[in-house]
Amino acid sequence: MIKHIFFAVVVMVVGTLCVRAIDTGRPTAAPPAAKAAQPAPRQAANSGPDSVTLLSGKGGHFWANARIDGRRLELLVDTGATKVALRASDAAMLGIYPKERDYTYLVQTANGITRAAKARLNKVEIGDVIVYDVEALVHSGLNENLLGQSFLSRVRMTQQHGKLILEK
Repeated sequence: MIKHIFFAVVVMVVGTLCVRAIDTGRPTAAPPAAKAAQPAPRQAANSGPDSVTLLSGKGGHFWANARIDGRRLELLVDTGATKVALRASDAAMLGIYPKERDYTYLVQTANGITRAAKARLNKVEIGDVIVYDVEALVHSGLNENLLGQSFLSRVRMTQQHGKLILEK
């Protein structure tokens, strides 16, 4: 009986991971080497002064090649994220090292509730669109960096025909 229960649990976990991978079009847990080999986000040339056009990728998601405080990072555009959200490893690359006691914010993510630490980004650039003094959260268990409302609410967004235009 225990063998059957164990087998059922394993099948459910594997099934869930497969559905997530198919749904997002991206692996659920890619090793660092595989992550580096992925194609860069499709970002069209700047549409005009202080604007940039992002092209949708697999599953209709928009990805942005950003420059945050002088460092390049890839972010998933997430209108449901209250703040820009950074993986702890990428925050460290930016010189942001929250201490364990700083992870005081409980945050609901697609993968459940996690703890996050508050951070502030001096400058976030996506193409010619630049926003200064942007609030962010650092998550220890985040799969992707997210471009949230602390940036998006300060630009104008237009979406049509598989393109997302950001304008300052």
